[in-house]
Amino acid sequence: MGKLKITETALRDAHQSLIATRMSIDDMKPILSQMDQIGFYSAEVWGGATFDACIRFLNEDPWERLRTIRREMPNTKLQMLFRGQNMLGYRHYADDLVEYFVQKSIANGIDIIRIFDALNDIRNLQTAIKAANKEKGHAQVAISYTLGEVFTHEYYMDYAKRIESAGADSICIKDMAALLTPYEAESLVRDIKSVVKIPVALHTHYTSGLASMCIIKAVEAGVDSVDTAISPLALGTSHAPTESIVATFRDTEYDTGIDLVKLNALRDYFMTLRKKYIDSGLLDPSMLATNTNALLYQVPGGMLSNLLSQLKQAGKADQLEDVLREVPRVRKDSGYPPLVTPTSQIVGTQAVFNVIMGERYKTVTKEFKGLVKGEYGKTPVEIDPAFQKQILGSEEPITCRPADLLKPELDDMRKECAEWTEQEEDVLTYAMFPKVAPKFFEHRRNVKFGIDQHSDAANKVHTI
Repeated sequence: MGKLKITETALRDAHQSLIATRMSIDDMKPILSQMDQIGFYSAEVWGGATFDACIRFLNEDPWERLRTIRREMPNTKLQMLFRGQNMLGYRHYADDLVEYFVQKSIANGIDIIRIFDALNDIRNLQTAIKAANKEKGHAQVAISYTLGEVFTHEYYMDYAKRIESAGADSICIKDMAALLTPYEAESLVRDIKSVVKIPVALHTHYTSGLASMCIIKAVEAGVDSVDTAISPLALGTSHAPTESIVATFRDTEYDTGIDLVKLNALRDYFMTLRKKYIDSGLLDPSMLATNTNALLYQVPGGMLSNLLSQLKQAGKADQLEDVLREVPRVRKDSGYPPLVTPTSQIVGTQAVFNVIMGERYKTVTKEFKGLVKGEYGKTPVEIDPAFQKQILGSEEPITCRPADLLKPELDDMRKECAEWTEQEEDVLTYAMFPKVAPKFFEHRRNVKFGIDQHSDAANKVHTI
């Protein structure tokens, strides 16, 4: 067993989890060169909701952000999160767009692309994996970890083998809802490591208070790298603190080789930022508390608060328990999708309707119908044909890979956004956010020509 590798998430998932992805490049710049000297295996700096937040709230070009970080951090591998065929948007895109996005990400400075699919449907990952291989990038494929009777270790081992066969360079166990417990982490890592030769990473959130213990057991079982966050942006819905994990393995066979004194300088900088975020209202200190609801109800924390707010709006807050009992039933009916964006919202909303209508599936949301139809891909378990017919009526289910039904889109997108294009990458920004991108492009042009625009968009608090 070699030394443990650390992926620092402060510049992406930590602020996405705690302050709705509002850290600007101006907040990052002063510390980047110091971060580059630490010796992290990689820094997660891009992807996820950063793209959306950059253009929607920060009036910042996400591509320019990436190039800036690359210039300031030449010695550290830069990593991004990529939703397979969804890229960074919220629908499936044609293969030519996915290939072009991967090509441009790597050309602008990304080394490692962590690719995942909400349904663990390998078909939704293949285009992105092949594109990363072609561009000589590192394709890390993430397993969306979840609980349920079908999600046995055999299920995860089989998926890991298929990921390796598809051309992935490494695998990540992605525990986005903080459902892993320490001894489960140990046995899962051991089982996955027994069937694949490529490295295995662990990504787990601190929500349920177990992340640090999960990391210890996973490392003892042979995990190769772990995600952490510098302590001022750790805990709560974020990750285990980097300094604590580095200290844990110091002078052991897993020693990270990272200097705690150097990390302390980073901590000082991020503590100042943290104070700024708390003072501005971006960081709600209650987000740092432990929430064990996920362990009780097996639903992610964000999904739980969503359900409660939907019930409150309907004046039915007293029916939360009924909805929480309904969620597993809806999930079973719809082929046991893992509860991660967007499936957590789809299953949760349908469960709310089933309860408040007093009759199951009396009202069916468009998204739930899409899930049952196969618009998002293949569910982990086949959906009962009779149930499918009940939901779809005369519509035929989709059995192929959803993107096989999409015609190439890149040329059309180029034409649509031609009037705003200042760099080749703009077409990708437009393709993912066709409603938001034009406003951003216009702002960028106005700034360039010195037209004064005082936008308060950057200060508004929204959750993505």
